[in-house]
Amino acid sequence: RHPLATFFHLFFRVSAIVTYLFCDWFSNSFVACFVTILLLLSFDFWSVKNVTGRLLVGLRWWNQIDEDGKSHWVFEAKRVPTIAASTEAEARIFWLGLIICPVIWTMFFFSTLFSLKLKWLALVIAGISLQTANLYGYIHCKLGGQKKISRITSRLFGTADVPKRQSRRTSEDGSEEHGKTSTR
Repeated sequence: RHPLATFFHLFFRVSAIVTYLFCDWFSNSFVACFVTILLLLSFDFWSVKNVTGRLLVGLRWWNQIDEDGKSHWVFEAKRVPTIAASTEAEARIFWLGLIICPVIWTMFFFSTLFSLKLKWLALVIAGISLQTANLYGYIHCKLGGQKKISRITSRLFGTADVPKRQSRRTSEDGSEEHGKTSTR
């Protein structure tokens, strides 16, 4: 069980949303509100990507630059034989927080756009970008890399399954890595 990780998984996300909604009530400074919300979003991105994803669902992802300057994305899924009831609840909280928050920031985008509060648009786009990047990375980890995703999308859209080469390796800690590069 990881109650502290579960708390921080939701704390930074909810704090950024609540601060965005009520910042004008507490401060007249646009810059102070902007910086506070951006810091909360950044703390959330870092904690979800580096800590809570690994502890709560056994997934992690990162980008690696090789010697040639090429970017390689690595998606890792820990093989867990059985999941206890407490970790199922934590996993559910993780996924709900990961999915609901980008939807909320997307609603903020449309409300900001239609109410013509364009000075907040950059902040809302940053919120959508950071939240969606984590969601994309963890969905990639959960579905098992590009191979499974291409099969799923080909079934959805009715296109032919195009085989793609992808290295897959099991590391020493029993996790499965997907991507071109499997070293950190």
